[in-house]
Amino acid sequence: MARSKNGEAISARLRSPSALKKLRRFIRDRKAANDLNAWRRGLAILGYINKRRVIDLAAEYDVTRGSVNRWLQWYEAMGVDGLRTEKPPGPTPKLNAAQREKLGAIVDAGPLAAGYQSGVWTGPMIGDLIEQRFGARYHKHNVPRLLHDLGFSIQRPRKRLARADAEKQANWIRRKFPAIKKKLELVADS
Repeated sequence: MARSKNGEAISARLRSPSALKKLRRFIRDRKAANDLNAWRRGLAILGYINKRRVIDLAAEYDVTRGSVNRWLQWYEAMGVDGLRTEKPPGPTPKLNAAQREKLGAIVDAGPLAAGYQSGVWTGPMIGDLIEQRFGARYHKHNVPRLLHDLGFSIQRPRKRLARADAEKQANWIRRKFPAIKKKLELVADS
């Protein structure tokens, strides 16, 4: 592939007076909005249109030549909209809004109401529920993220004996445990 001459990576329509006016307005707006990355991309494009070399622009803006070339491609493909800073949209969700709302109601009702034997939800149970009811499979790491998006928080129950005497436990923690701890410290020091 041959190298293009300065200014040829941008088509004539994007070098027209109206396109340059739009680019200058974009640069002004991005600077006012404090979007310095988009402002820098706009300045680099304007410099390229004004016959500056890509290598010089890369050095001036402290980026690689590949970055400047990518900005040129974005500008050529989408105009000033290609230079905007945006969060990538990501993949489409497996569950639509209605299904997510229904899942939230099911989780809120509890696992017993959903037909499970346990009284506490687990991640695999919810993943299984989603697959059965909605036909969508979620990886075990994505179930907590989905629940968080629905407004739920992950909670782990404390492990405590159901028939334990609370008074005896408090006594053990207050008196016997510190004594055992002291004996272990004395043995470790000798």
